[in-house]
Amino acid sequence: MRMTRYIPYLLGAAVAATFPLFTGAYLEQVAVSTLLYLTLAVSWDMLLRSGQLGFGTAGFFGLGSYAAVLLFLNTNVHPFLSIAFGGVAAGVVALLVGLAVLRLRGMYFAITTLALAGIFAVVLRNFPRLTGGPEGRMLPTCIYAGDTTRIYWLVLAIAVLTIVISEVFERTRIHLALTSIRDDERVAKSSGVNVFKYLVFVFAVTSAIQGIAGGTYAHVFGFVSPEGSFSANFLLLPLAMALLGGIHSTWGPVVGGLVLGALSEYLKLQIPYGHLLVYGAIIVVVTLFLPQGVRGMFRTRWRQWIAARGAR
Repeated sequence: MRMTRYIPYLLGAAVAATFPLFTGAYLEQVAVSTLLYLTLAVSWDMLLRSGQLGFGTAGFFGLGSYAAVLLFLNTNVHPFLSIAFGGVAAGVVALLVGLAVLRLRGMYFAITTLALAGIFAVVLRNFPRLTGGPEGRMLPTCIYAGDTTRIYWLVLAIAVLTIVISEVFERTRIHLALTSIRDDERVAKSSGVNVFKYLVFVFAVTSAIQGIAGGTYAHVFGFVSPEGSFSANFLLLPLAMALLGGIHSTWGPVVGGLVLGALSEYLKLQIPYGHLLVYGAIIVVVTLFLPQGVRGMFRTRWRQWIAARGAR
């Protein structure tokens, strides 16, 4: 019984490892986009486990993409170093922002973080000599010269790293601290949990992951711009993925990410200017009728089936 629980994970790893062997460049590119959004979904959920509803995903994603591109263009460092710098830059800014805004709770914190993408975009737009202004900046070449197979492996590694970090959060005392903060902050404080320290730490770590995803995205597609890098896509789609799959877990956003990642590509082809409305509708429907997400629903049904068999 213990071994069978690992079968889905082994099958998933096998599919991910062999995916480029059975697909072409187009499907590899779809997989790259899906994995990047999946990374954002998992990182968004990691902060949500503390009870803080943050909407800064697009802001730190765009900040990481700009930091990576500007470092690469001005110093010609290796793309990996510029991607890492994008994560560090996003994490440091999140740390400074968190020290100021993590005293807020509920919708006050959510609205403040929602404004970050617009603030970052306005600031970058007003330094045209450095950032290219409204037009943004372009890289001389995409990472790996656009080789989709090698790009797939890079993005897969980042997604796996994010999942590992999320699982570390789930299996250490960080999980207990965040859960206690989410359930009752006063009780957490009385139990000796340093609430502010944990919130700042998680906010900085998740923002750094989003910055790494942004830097990778910039190197994959070869450009940054205020409109593109801070797009609402990088907030709404990861949020919808996490809610669809099931929040407060690692594998819920992964499941939702794989489902919506494929669906989003179809929606962009069919309704290129209306797909964000579909993401919004998914968020509303799932919140109202499927609060545990797809993973939670199947787990409940599975347990009911096992209990029914045991009763016989």
